[in-house]
Amino acid sequence: MRGWFLLGLVTVVVLAVAGVWNPWPGVWDWVDRSEPISEPDVIWQQRVGGTPKSVTIAGDTVIVEQRTRVEARSLATGAQLWDRKADWAAVAGGDRDPVVAVGKLLVKGYEVLDPTTGATRRRDGDAVAVWTYRNLLLDAHCVEATDCTLSAWDPRGTAPLWTAFLPGVSTGLFADNPDLLGTRRLTANRIDAGAAGPEPVPPLLGFPVDGRVHVVDTATGRVLQNVEPGRDERLAVVGGRMLRISAVGRDGACAFTLTAHDPTTGKQVWRRTGINLRTADSAGCVQREDPQGARNVLIGVAPDGREAVIDGYDGRLLQVNDEGQKLIAVDDRYALLRTADKRSIVARELGADRTRWTRPTGEKNGATLTPYAAVLTQEKPNRLIALDPRTGKELLVLRTSANALAVGPAGMVIGEGREIGYVRFGAGGSGTAPGGDAGVPGPGSSGGDPGGDAPGGGDGPADEDRCGPKRELC
Repeated sequence: MRGWFLLGLVTVVVLAVAGVWNPWPGVWDWVDRSEPISEPDVIWQQRVGGTPKSVTIAGDTVIVEQRTRVEARSLATGAQLWDRKADWAAVAGGDRDPVVAVGKLLVKGYEVLDPTTGATRRRDGDAVAVWTYRNLLLDAHCVEATDCTLSAWDPRGTAPLWTAFLPGVSTGLFADNPDLLGTRRLTANRIDAGAAGPEPVPPLLGFPVDGRVHVVDTATGRVLQNVEPGRDERLAVVGGRMLRISAVGRDGACAFTLTAHDPTTGKQVWRRTGINLRTADSAGCVQREDPQGARNVLIGVAPDGREAVIDGYDGRLLQVNDEGQKLIAVDDRYALLRTADKRSIVARELGADRTRWTRPTGEKNGATLTPYAAVLTQEKPNRLIALDPRTGKELLVLRTSANALAVGPAGMVIGEGREIGYVRFGAGGSGTAPGGDAGVPGPGSSGGDPGGDAPGGGDGPADEDRCGPKRELC
């Protein structure tokens, strides 16, 4: 038996060396095969080179950012298309025109890559910071510490759309998407904060420079305001307005005042008092955080303890929770609330005083809203659930302990450790993908004033890219 075994082994080695037949890759694949990360099984599952820092669906590809590398995989098969060394990567552009910006930490410059081939479309050697959006890419160049230029690019453009001059940039600005003065998103366990991908650029951006705020119009590049906050103030740029948030200690508590100003004229356009935007820590009234919210809405707490969603543009109360309800996700269209008994999640249409759907759930469920789906997490048993945000119809129900990493028009990338996989909407659920495989999102706007001020107005995500979430650019 030993002789026959040795003869067989020698024969296999000879055949492998001769290139006739090599069983070893198949044997190794069998030994190294990973367990499925979900049930129902994903369309494909791959082990990437390192634990992902971020995952983004970019057209027909999946961009995986790791600690020192970035790689692209086919959305259809999971096969690796390219990889390269990079300390950071960020996706700009929409579903049909995405690009990938890559660079190295603490090193000036970046490259704009084609997500399918990895070919360099544009190279910059001097930028100190890059911001990526669905319809714009911004970069900053500084000749000196007090002489900087902000440039706006079409994601696939070769010449800047406009340039603006800033007297320096914050020392914390480097690499991709440094913090600007806007809102803080609500987060959830097991759902990546960037799962929705790049957002449309806001009409105004607030750049912090040496204790002052420079407000830039993203349509023209005009610097509209150069404002220094007061001693008890924090500034934020939300919904096309510059907000002054005042917090003053009074009778053992913080008294909050929120005023919104037209950035062009500097005039006050609306004012609210007593709304706590959670910008001050519990130790006092010093404001160290941006207000909570998303796009052009803010989340605050009224004097009676109930949470409210406020329109940053005109100050309207778009949603006021019932007593005991808790906001767990919000965007310009909807708000997801956990009921007081913690047994259900309710979807409310902002500004319409209407409940879209209700779903029974557990106390520890998390949720987030993306343009394509509302994603819910469940524990004991572990689940990932994707719903149509407008109707609550199930798009996907997975039995898995994996995280939701990226959500696209037709499906979702999930991951656990170095394992990532893609599953299409409709797998394990009763619904179909919004927009199907064509990549056209279905649940765009719902309700509100068509073309008016109500969130959700307009003709859906494609129109929002051009006109802004409140059509303010049109």
